[in-house]
Amino acid sequence: MNIYNFKRCYMKKNLFIIPVLLILITIFPSCSKKSSPVSNQVIVGIDSDIESLNPLFSFSGYENNISELLYLKLVQSDWDYENGALIYKPMLAKSWKWNGDSSAITFYLRDDVTWSDGKKVTAEDVVFSFDVYSDEDIQSKLYDTFDNFLLDKSKHIILDKTFEIKDPYTLTIKFKKNSNPSFIDVDLPVIPKHIYDKLDRKKFITLEKDITPVTDGPFNFTKWDKNQAIILTANKNSFLYNPKHIQKIIFKIVPDYNSRLTQLKKGEIDLMEDVRTDDLPSLKSLNFIQISPLPEREYDYIGWNNIDPEVFKKKKKIVPNKLFGDPLVRKALTFAVNRQEIIDEYLGEYGQIAFGPVAPIFKKSFSNLTPLVFSLDSAKFYLKKAGWNDTDRDGILDKNGIKFSFSFYITAGNPRREFASTLLKNNFKSIGIDINIKKIDLQVLIPKLFAKEINAWMLGWVVGIPLDLYTFWHSSSEASQLNFASYKNNMVDKYLEKYENVKSEKLKSELAKKIQALIHKDQPVTFLYWIQNLIAYNKRIQNVKITPLEPIHYSWNWSVNK
Repeated sequence: MNIYNFKRCYMKKNLFIIPVLLILITIFPSCSKKSSPVSNQVIVGIDSDIESLNPLFSFSGYENNISELLYLKLVQSDWDYENGALIYKPMLAKSWKWNGDSSAITFYLRDDVTWSDGKKVTAEDVVFSFDVYSDEDIQSKLYDTFDNFLLDKSKHIILDKTFEIKDPYTLTIKFKKNSNPSFIDVDLPVIPKHIYDKLDRKKFITLEKDITPVTDGPFNFTKWDKNQAIILTANKNSFLYNPKHIQKIIFKIVPDYNSRLTQLKKGEIDLMEDVRTDDLPSLKSLNFIQISPLPEREYDYIGWNNIDPEVFKKKKKIVPNKLFGDPLVRKALTFAVNRQEIIDEYLGEYGQIAFGPVAPIFKKSFSNLTPLVFSLDSAKFYLKKAGWNDTDRDGILDKNGIKFSFSFYITAGNPRREFASTLLKNNFKSIGIDINIKKIDLQVLIPKLFAKEINAWMLGWVVGIPLDLYTFWHSSSEASQLNFASYKNNMVDKYLEKYENVKSEKLKSELAKKIQALIHKDQPVTFLYWIQNLIAYNKRIQNVKITPLEPIHYSWNWSVNK
């Protein structure tokens, strides 16, 4: 995976960068009690403007959401709650057939799909899309992710060996020998060849200013008022169109959380994410507001740099961290964190203690291990066992002349993490560890993590769907640059490599559980808690489907009570 794409995607979607933007609200029709809401539209409040409507470069969460409303994929993902796994349904492809050994798949496309300029969508558009998504000159969000395809040296898909167009609506895709392909490999928004083929590929990223999106999804692009709103209108020519469903969806940019909350209460927006638990009582008192938690995919954690940052910086050598290189020490530190107190203070019923990287939504892969329960006595025991003692009786542990004292980095402006870090400081002090809390902007912190420059930090991740463990926990610096803690366990590496290559879902689940058990034993980081993203929406919206795949998933099926 191209690390540049990872940085953009994870920083924007999973680590919650919130730029400050100007908002003008007077252009929207009022939905307060003093005026009637528009019956056939829904207004979604979002915290920042998007950067692109181009599906090639839609990195953030809402960019991806909007892209899926404008551009069809071959198949549409959905969530199987019973098995805790992704499933796929027909979309642009009405059906498909894998060959005997799953080395190729034939798609049978719908023949009734047109682009918004009237031209038919055909297999040529599909092949062209894979062509440009894998083009090194374009550097799309999916560049360097086509590992199961036959690629040239620039990691571009070799088209003539991969695709066979049998007729305008029948297409076979052949995968690399001994690969393990799945629908994930074809999960991309298809773009119109007749629009993009005549343009300079090196300028694709700047095209937004020059062209109006030509789309084929359930919604058409209507208007984008920068820092104000993105407006989409139902595509009446789409096979997904239903005149009884919403005819317009507006993404209204409201940067300030309290302003979004107020507008939700007044009916000026219909839906918002990331509702804080302390605002639930006031929202629940309003009989027209529905609260729905998004199933747990997000967790906070404390990162311990397992390697010595100074030696790595100067010599590019990997030696154990003087403070955190010993698993016994990391185990002690986890014992010293009162996770339940933080949950009770900030998350309530919408949080649970985390003890590994596999989200509970992955039912067959989730390992129900016993978490290390808060115990300062246990923390002291393991620190002493690791050789840390207060030899000079100054209240701070030491070993080989090194004091157990370090800087602890958190992102500024996050009340939950600020509370957690203060609690952490007090608990650590009582076991002889001194920490200096440093608040830092995320944009400054992330490069330091990639460079392995700091010892300890607190951040959050959103677990990917499908489950991606290799990127975060394999020791390969090239393939796993998101392994910020520089964790290395040869057996974990071995299981991760098997996990990437096996086809059996049962075997994948077994491997995932083994990986979790080893990570739990080593404690390379301290997993804190799973966090449910709370969605609040006006009950006038019907057919809202809350899944781990985002709250506006399948929003073309929404309707509004009049």
